[in-house]
Amino acid sequence: MSDILFQMFLSSSTYPEIHGYLHAKEQGKKSWKKMYFLLRRSGLYFSTKGTSKEPRHLQFFCEFSNSDMYMSLTGKKISGAPTNYGFCFKPNKSGGTRDLKQLCADDEQSRTCWMTAIRLLKYGMQLYQNYMQPYQGRSGCSPLNITSMRSISENSLVAMDFSGDRSRIIENPTEALSVAVEEGLAWRRRGCLRLNSHGSPIAISNMAIHRSQSWFHHKISREEAQRLILQHGLVDGVFLVRDSQSNPKTFVLSLSHGLKIKHFQIVPLEDDGKLFYTLDDGHTRFTDLIQLVEFYQLNKGVLPCKLKHYCARIAL
Repeated sequence: MSDILFQMFLSSSTYPEIHGYLHAKEQGKKSWKKMYFLLRRSGLYFSTKGTSKEPRHLQFFCEFSNSDMYMSLTGKKISGAPTNYGFCFKPNKSGGTRDLKQLCADDEQSRTCWMTAIRLLKYGMQLYQNYMQPYQGRSGCSPLNITSMRSISENSLVAMDFSGDRSRIIENPTEALSVAVEEGLAWRRRGCLRLNSHGSPIAISNMAIHRSQSWFHHKISREEAQRLILQHGLVDGVFLVRDSQSNPKTFVLSLSHGLKIKHFQIVPLEDDGKLFYTLDDGHTRFTDLIQLVEFYQLNKGVLPCKLKHYCARIAL
């Protein structure tokens, strides 16, 4: 099973979606509870309603950036675990066992599957670089060539320049932003023309292009935004974008960081007859909200952390 997971990652750069039942030790108690767990980029969640995967039914359990995972060999004897196939998460700054998040699977194969997927999520890019190291220097097998064929993921996105004879990575942040803006404008120009039922082109306004995005919530209040984020768990990088209630022309980015929910105003800015959106008083400008979100998913900028996991809009 672990070989299959590694092969999936190395061929597509995306970690596999893992979900299923695990036994979890209840905090401060000796009892264990069987629950339906789901692995997400922002951490491990369990469903509060059977096997439902809807965001409103997912409760945060643990994140991996500030904790280490261990296999438990004596969980059944010491902690009263239902099986011997246990594993746990220990916060890096924790000094005792009271902060341990303890889990156990029903069999060895299931435990291996969960632990492998979580390690891919946490150490995936380093594992990929280690895997590619023996190929460096061989013609046609350089990491750059193979990386360019991998699917886009949070761990593999880099700014590239393909205008010359040879491709190069753009390391200067200012140049990378300039290229991103130019590509975004070109993509919007191509994408803003659609065909109607008669085959004639119709224009789609950039003003409403964000309405189709799962992270955008139309006309919800500050309190509703906070409630949605709380349901996902106060993990750094959980976010959504919504209409501003105080100013109908602006938007708000609601973001979880440091166990708090912070709200950042997205302001429209007109310059030379063109409309832009900005989070930092016009220093960084975007043609629409999609471009803004894509940028801050890759760059922290003025935000306390990158945008990592959106709260999906729920269709009623």
